[in-house]
Amino acid sequence: MSVQLLRRKFTVGQYHKMVESGILTEDDRVELIRGEIIEMSPIGTKHAACVNRLVNLLVQLLGKRVILAAQNPVALNNNSEPQPDVALLKPRDDFYAIAHPQPQDIFLLIEVSDSTVIYDREEKIPLYAEANIIEVWLVDINEQIVEVYQQPTAAGYQHIQKFTSSQSLSIKAFPNVNITVNEIFGR
Repeated sequence: MSVQLLRRKFTVGQYHKMVESGILTEDDRVELIRGEIIEMSPIGTKHAACVNRLVNLLVQLLGKRVILAAQNPVALNNNSEPQPDVALLKPRDDFYAIAHPQPQDIFLLIEVSDSTVIYDREEKIPLYAEANIIEVWLVDINEQIVEVYQQPTAAGYQHIQKFTSSQSLSIKAFPNVNITVNEIFGR
């Protein structure tokens, strides 16, 4: 006889109330994915350096055309509030003080992965496609490649490209802005 375990799913509102009541703190490294509170992996030095490098590159290239958010929440729907490593957001005077960015506010999300490549590829990227995020980059530190996901549908991204070594890629919303894979990895 097998026993079916019940899972308790949370809404974004309930998740925020857990922070307000002290059950979770702002220092907890967690995110809400499909109603489940997921503990995020510790950030290693290579991961942190890659995020820092991306932030510096993107600020230099895009300036005030975007708000660049590093490791901040985005509200995808009522049960998912992930914290991508980098988000390029549409500029707003309040800098999203009233509410976290939503899919229509997002030009690009970037996940930098070393120990979480499979999770990011199989869980988070499909979630981003379902939320209609127009472009996502998966920066795979181990393989030294950048996977670019575009044309979202409910079934996933229809256009996927992999960039390696000295190849150059651009952001769909800013096609004249080019970045090489070598710049992303500091080579």
